[in-house]
Amino acid sequence: MTHRTLDDLDLDGKTVLTRVDINVPVEDGRVTDDTRIRRILPTLDAIVEKGGRPVLLAHFGRPKGQRVPGMSLSVVTGALETLSGRTVRFAPDCIGEAAAQAVAAQRNGEIVLLENTRFHAGEEVNDPDFAAALAALGDVYVNDAFSAAHRAHASTEGIARLLPSVAGLGMAAELVALEKALSEPERPVFAVIGGAKVSTKLDLIGNLLEKVDTIVIGGGMANTFLAAQGHPVGTSLCEHDMLDTARDIMERAEAAGCSLLLPVDVVVAEGFAANSPHRTVPVDACPDDMMILDAGEETVAALADAFGEAKTVVWNGPLGAFEIEPFDRATVAAARRVADLTDSGALLSVAGGGDTVAALNAAGVAERFSYVSTAGGAFLEWMEGRTLPGVAALSDG
Repeated sequence: MTHRTLDDLDLDGKTVLTRVDINVPVEDGRVTDDTRIRRILPTLDAIVEKGGRPVLLAHFGRPKGQRVPGMSLSVVTGALETLSGRTVRFAPDCIGEAAAQAVAAQRNGEIVLLENTRFHAGEEVNDPDFAAALAALGDVYVNDAFSAAHRAHASTEGIARLLPSVAGLGMAAELVALEKALSEPERPVFAVIGGAKVSTKLDLIGNLLEKVDTIVIGGGMANTFLAAQGHPVGTSLCEHDMLDTARDIMERAEAAGCSLLLPVDVVVAEGFAANSPHRTVPVDACPDDMMILDAGEETVAALADAFGEAKTVVWNGPLGAFEIEPFDRATVAAARRVADLTDSGALLSVAGGGDTVAALNAAGVAERFSYVSTAGGAFLEWMEGRTLPGVAALSDG
């Protein structure tokens, strides 16, 4: 699938409605993590350099169609102005006279930030009239919010049907990375799938079985697979009602020629607490009164060897309880191994999902992966093989 980009539009003198994701964490009126703002800057700079005037559409929180003062995008204006080095005009609405006045007053090189699109009920139901009211403010549309592309909202899908529409630099980079990883990958392809529950990753695993050569299963999910194989899991997090499902996945993987890599040894502890007394045991030796919180050293070594055979790695989810030490060791060691191989040019590495990004940051390797997506839900739905409405609207077909 091909997608139009900024290079495909003449932006000179045009008002460019630009969908971004600046739904950033804020405490006491201050942005505490500006990662998402930084990620949109290349697109804004490119629009200005091509003679366009960027007008930003974005959501903030979940106001559910109501005007909630505490969810006003005005709170990010200062950070956006500081990071972009440009004057930012804030409009107290995203449609109507207030928005139109802000756009009309915009000068070359300035940014207009429109108020939270979710203050209007028409946004989340993709109301055609609301989409038309947004479209009336600009000449062309750029979507640089892959993280919101899985939602068929007025500002992500509806407006793209009404104006010449393309992907921003961030969106385009994400699509290229994901297509290289899953649509046209260099093999062997490894998928690292972690997290707490198998039940939340069934669609993901089902899609990957047909697309990758090996799936590494970690985190609480691995406990369910170990239990399905007849191994004791003590007091571990485990979906005992999913054992038949896990066995079915193992059978389907074998039929598809996809290898499943599970822990061969595990780190067990009496409780889920930092530096809780712990030890490493084989997978068939977890005591009844202890819980599995991480993969062991033999597993990490086996993964290191396996990654050495890979050409592409797609990663979603940690291998253990990475939030607390020392149960982050398997995740950190495996992530650093993938980063080293990426640095050497041996493989393409793409990762995404909230816990995944946090784990890679904790390991100090997020910048060393080929691409790390902050998209969360959209990243997962793409990996599950679903069509994303905001992406499909930009397709050349």
